[in-house]
Amino acid sequence: MNLKEQFEDAVVRSKQLTKRPSNEDLLKLYSLFKQATEGDVSGERPGGFDFKGAAKYDAWAAIKGTSSEEAMTQYVEIVDQLHANE
Repeated sequence: MNLKEQFEDAVVRSKQLTKRPSNEDLLKLYSLFKQATEGDVSGERPGGFDFKGAAKYDAWAAIKGTSSEEAMTQYVEIVDQLHANE
């Protein structure tokens, strides 16, 4: 299975987790998914009282410059770890 197939499989498996991951893990998964599929963060950071949107933006911005392949690899590793801990 190539990396893209592993990543797509991990995306499906992430939705099948029986235990809800921590907020930290959810933000990591979100940012890695976005980096892998869209590249570096763009647009304005949400402000005001959009705390969730700002947290997601910040998590994605924190990994700016990470290659799509590296983001996919890290995403797969986190999903594997979450499944192992269930």
